[in-house]
Amino acid sequence: MASARHLTTLTLAIALLAGCRQAPDTDAPAPNDVRLGQGDTTMEGLVPPHATLGALLREQLSPDVSASIVDAVRGVFNPRDLRPDRTYQITRTLDGLFREFRYYIDADRFVRVVLRRGDPADATPAYDVEVVPIPKEFEPAAVSAEITHEHNSLVAAFEADGENIQLPLQVADVFGGEVDFNADLNQGDRIDVLFDRAVRDGQFVGYGDLKAAIIDVDSREMTAIRYAAAGQPAAWYDADGRSLKRVFLKSPLPFDPRVTSPFTYHRLHPVLGSVRPHLGVDFGAPYGTRVKAVASGVVEVAGWAGGAGRMVKIRHAGGYETEYLHLSSFESGIHPGARVEQGDLIGRVGQTGLATGPHLDYRVIKNGVYLNPLTAFRDMPAGEPLSADALPQFFAERDAALAELHDRLAATRRTVDPAVTR
Repeated sequence: MASARHLTTLTLAIALLAGCRQAPDTDAPAPNDVRLGQGDTTMEGLVPPHATLGALLREQLSPDVSASIVDAVRGVFNPRDLRPDRTYQITRTLDGLFREFRYYIDADRFVRVVLRRGDPADATPAYDVEVVPIPKEFEPAAVSAEITHEHNSLVAAFEADGENIQLPLQVADVFGGEVDFNADLNQGDRIDVLFDRAVRDGQFVGYGDLKAAIIDVDSREMTAIRYAAAGQPAAWYDADGRSLKRVFLKSPLPFDPRVTSPFTYHRLHPVLGSVRPHLGVDFGAPYGTRVKAVASGVVEVAGWAGGAGRMVKIRHAGGYETEYLHLSSFESGIHPGARVEQGDLIGRVGQTGLATGPHLDYRVIKNGVYLNPLTAFRDMPAGEPLSADALPQFFAERDAALAELHDRLAATRRTVDPAVTR
């Protein structure tokens, strides 16, 4: 009797192993099979580098089933957008037939493919495919970041407080018309931010909206309040209710790049070896860094321009033009005559033309005269103010947000140093 029970157990174990094959070794961690109810098993893993969706599925499913799933997915998700190190799951029946596939696009969504009710062995299976939002909660938080010798960029300052790059990116967007984060930061500058932290099952998964921010840069203190006037989308305003949106952004790049060559009429050209004017500012930046239009306008040039390499030139209102030189590529839809809006991606940093390394040569022209891009927009007029009717409600929300920012930062300081009091 004992031998019979042993044989039955061994047979079941062999069947389970046959239905839960491990994927071959890759650079990603080995996936784990987890036994589910009703005899199903789920394999979970990370997408390995250079994988395609079809190849990923074929590790666990037949080529025909894999191909039919890829075709079904195309209706809601481009298989070419599969990214390495993202989580995926494949659920099968006890005998190894497909039941469900999930691919986690990001922290907020996943693609789900489910076999419709019916015979799972059907030669022409049908699937339900959808992009599913992942529920999360938002917790109010505040942080104070300081520019120091050790942490001398906006990213580094926030990382020193345990935040990731997405938070300083949002801060840079808020103050993009007031501050050039590539050139204006100095040691001792400080940024205080009130925001929502997104969590799921108690774990951080990203950021929600910023609510308020105070930035002290180059002895200038600026306040930003997020406010939605009646019937209007939320926007950013200063402490007096004037819009922070400006006609021109201070920089076409994120804030990590550094100025490698200033605007000057006498520069020794690094390639030609002769002294000649440099009518723009060079920002040293990694190859492929996103370049955005600093203002709305119409593309005049998008093509090869000799020593300037791949160049985009945009005509703006008020007699202004901007040029973006040495690009590695142009964004789709960027061509002469195309309309662009402020902040639109127009290309990426490269090393085309006469360039010794990847960088962006950024130039500003007004009425045919080249201006120093670092100072061209320094004295832009203040933004449009809220209407008189909207101001009382704005001031109330401003005061509440700034009080919450102050209280949360004070509480954080007391937690770090119990000796600190109000």
